[in-house]
Amino acid sequence: MTIELSRRDLLRYSAIGIGGAALFGLAGCAPTGSPNAPSTGGTATDFAFGSWGLSEDATKPVLEAAVDGFASSKKVDWTPVTYPYNDYLNQLTLQVRGGQFAGAAQLDVAWISALAALGKLTDLSSLTTGRGYTSAGLGAGKVDGTQYGLPWTIGAIGPVANQELFDKAGASLEPQTIEEFEEGLRALKGIGVIPYAASTKAAQLKDIFVWMQTFGSPIIEDGKTTVGDEASIKAVEWYKKLFDEGLIAPDVDRAGARTLFAQAATALYDDAPVGKAGVVAQSPDSGFGDKMTSMARPVLKSGDTPQHVLWGHLVVVVDGEGAGTAAEFAQWLTSDEEQTVSYFEALGLPPTTDAALASDAVASNTFVSDFTSRVTSTATPSPLWVYPGYAQMETAVAEQVQAVLIGQSSAADAMKSAGSTIAGLIG
Repeated sequence: MTIELSRRDLLRYSAIGIGGAALFGLAGCAPTGSPNAPSTGGTATDFAFGSWGLSEDATKPVLEAAVDGFASSKKVDWTPVTYPYNDYLNQLTLQVRGGQFAGAAQLDVAWISALAALGKLTDLSSLTTGRGYTSAGLGAGKVDGTQYGLPWTIGAIGPVANQELFDKAGASLEPQTIEEFEEGLRALKGIGVIPYAASTKAAQLKDIFVWMQTFGSPIIEDGKTTVGDEASIKAVEWYKKLFDEGLIAPDVDRAGARTLFAQAATALYDDAPVGKAGVVAQSPDSGFGDKMTSMARPVLKSGDTPQHVLWGHLVVVVDGEGAGTAAEFAQWLTSDEEQTVSYFEALGLPPTTDAALASDAVASNTFVSDFTSRVTSTATPSPLWVYPGYAQMETAVAEQVQAVLIGQSSAADAMKSAGSTIAGLIG
């Protein structure tokens, strides 16, 4: 029986407000060993599939059709298990820990360490052979070298721009340094738009981490946090400067940024490529999609690597009844070319195999192919994701950065406080 609690926006891209003892109690834990790869190729059995996408109007019919097709080909039944995105990881963790769930499950790339810490995910390494997964995709599904997740859709969070507004302002879509980026933002301000709809609400201020990395802070180094170092302080001071100059606006989160961008009220914001569909749907301009492009994040000095955070979904297999067939399903869902290309065509979610990425459907999508080369190509997981309590760490930084923006704290004091909190959570 399907467990369906409520609906959330499909375009949520990372764990928000995980809270809850179910996860926080795992902070600092490493995977406690994993079951061997489930036996595949034998007699098919019924299996369960957990997915927040099964509770979304946009994705539910596409997913149900895919799973129904696979199950029918195997002459088995499947059981859907679904929760809204914001509840999904907590609920799945409780079920896995209590032995109430076995089978395939959708995961945000940020959650893999938290679930692997339970010791019940199967090693799927043998299922990757000959499937053509990209190295970035496979890397997203590994914890301490073990392939716990098969990559389903992989992208990044990066700058999305309105080319028409950039051209009107004479601003460069290829700024090489922070200084050149600032010059472009000031030119955009001159044409009467919000130059950059950067996140300034606490709920999304975790975006500051990628700017800290741009300024040279590793965030985590040798198991200790570097938040509070000179680079992280300079990044927050720079963000405050943009805020004070009106180059970024107050009270903006991802949803608000998408709305501003769709109305051509801002020229730039940060998003995953899948966000394009929602923006185009909101825009009164029927040709707006053609004006959307991506840009590599500027760097501190010429020659640095642009910093972007990985985004995407994995499929894992929890050991137990039906795990063998669930593993075959996970492999098929994530690497069968016909299935992954049709999934992209239906939902715009980038596939994770070389063959699917080279298909006409994906290659002809200029926005996605450009985003992949400009942004996803240098994306890395957040350094905090290895800690099951990472959401609390993100919140600690976000609240301190917001205090800086509104003038309640200096960047140095705020980052020292945030770093202390993170250190305590690492233990």
